[in-house]
Amino acid sequence: MSFSGKRYWLVGASEGLGLALAQQMHRAGASLILSARSAERLDAACATLPGAIAVPLDVSDSAAVTAAAAQIGPIDGMVWLAGVYTPMPADRLDVAAFAQMCDVNFTGCARVLGAVLPAMVARGAGHIVLTGSLSGFRGLPGAMGYQASKAGVMALAECLYADLRGSGIKVQVANPGFIRTRLTDKNTFAMPFLMEPDEAASHMMTLMQGRAFKKSFPTVFSWLFRLSQFLPDWAYYRMFAPK
Repeated sequence: MSFSGKRYWLVGASEGLGLALAQQMHRAGASLILSARSAERLDAACATLPGAIAVPLDVSDSAAVTAAAAQIGPIDGMVWLAGVYTPMPADRLDVAAFAQMCDVNFTGCARVLGAVLPAMVARGAGHIVLTGSLSGFRGLPGAMGYQASKAGVMALAECLYADLRGSGIKVQVANPGFIRTRLTDKNTFAMPFLMEPDEAASHMMTLMQGRAFKKSFPTVFSWLFRLSQFLPDWAYYRMFAPK
C-alpha cells in the first residue's frame, strides 16, 4: 500500500518508536497528526516533519480524547504507540503506577479506538495499527502492569481483526522486543536484541505496507516468546522465573 496523501493519526509519537515511525511515514508521503502528553516534545517533533500537526493529548482523559478526535476530523488510519512503564514485581506493588499502566496502555487505547473506529465502520474503510509487545505473550517476572496491559492490547487487536475482516478496515498489531527508549532506560537487567527506534520503525513500516495481520520482532528473539506459549507451566516458570 502507499501512504502518499493518506492522513494518519499517530498516538504516542513525540519520541522513541513513535517519532521514528512518524519520520519514516512522512518520507513515504503520509500526512501526519501527532499526539502525546508533552506539548513541548510534540512541537519539537513536528518541527522536523513539515506539515505535521501536533495535538497534545492525555489518553487517560476521555473528554480530551473525544475532543482531539473531533478537532482532527476524518483520518485514513490510526497508529497506537502510547505507553508508560514502571518495572514492578508483585511483592513491591505500587498501586498508582500499576493503575496508570493499565489506564494508559490498554484503556487509553480503547478510548482512542472508540473515538475513531465508528467513522471507519460507517464508510467501510480505514487502517488501525496497535502496538503490543513480545512481553505480552506470557507472564514475566517484574512486569505486572506493563505485561498485562500489552497482552490486553494484543487480544484487542485479535478481536478487532476477527470482527472487521472483509469490512474494508485493515487491522494490524506490531509486537516489538526491547527498544532503546526512555522507558527501557529504567531496566537494570540485560536486554537481548536491543533495537534502536529506527530499526523497530522499519519493522512496523514493513507490516503496515503489507497484508499480514501481525509482526513480532526481532524475528529470532520473537521465536523464544512465541514458542514459550507451548511449554507446560512447570517448564516455563522454571526457565523464566526460577526461584
